[in-house]
Amino acid sequence: MPDALEEADRLFAEGEELADAGNEAEALARFQAAWAALPEPRDEQEPAAMILAAIADSQFYLGQWEACRETVQQAFRCGADVANPFLRLRLGQSLYELGNEPEAANWLTPAYLSEGRALFADDDPKYLEFFQGKLAPPPGGWPEGW
Repeated sequence: MPDALEEADRLFAEGEELADAGNEAEALARFQAAWAALPEPRDEQEPAAMILAAIADSQFYLGQWEACRETVQQAFRCGADVANPFLRLRLGQSLYELGNEPEAANWLTPAYLSEGRALFADDDPKYLEFFQGKLAPPPGGWPEGW
């Protein structure tokens, strides 16, 4: 029987392939299986935050806003850097979809300021438009690409 961490890695890799192919439901199932394969205490295992980030990403694409919010917050509790732009993006987007616009802006704005438009390139432009309207441009206006 394979080592639990090796099994989690294998399931995670399968999930990545499925996500890359646009099959988010099956990807989510593999990522959740990778999470379940981690030995207890799961939250303390090295790949925990990475697996949770992948789960949250699939939940986001499946429109599971509350689950995505909860999963990102769990990733932070597992040691993911709270300044991680991708996790801030998914948390902010989920909060936006849940109707909590002030908190969504609190998470999306720093992600935007650290990464620019590129972070938002693959998602609905409504997220970028939402909080950009809340920001005052710097003196001289926004730089190209921001």
